[in-house]
Amino acid sequence: MPTINQLVRKGRSRATGKSKVPALEASPQKRGVCTRVYTTTPKKPNSALRKVAKVR
Repeated sequence: MPTINQLVRKGRSRATGKSKVPALEASPQKRGVCTRVYTTTPKKPNSALRKVAKVR
């Protein structure tokens, strides 16, 4: 546990979150191939038919 003085001097380092799509990290317009297009229902408090596309 750092002291207040250490926090003032150095500060806390922010944790960078892991990307869910590392393949598209540097190229947002990258082309993919849809392997499957289907509808699914969301988890408990919500209800609808959500359109989902699995991309390779």
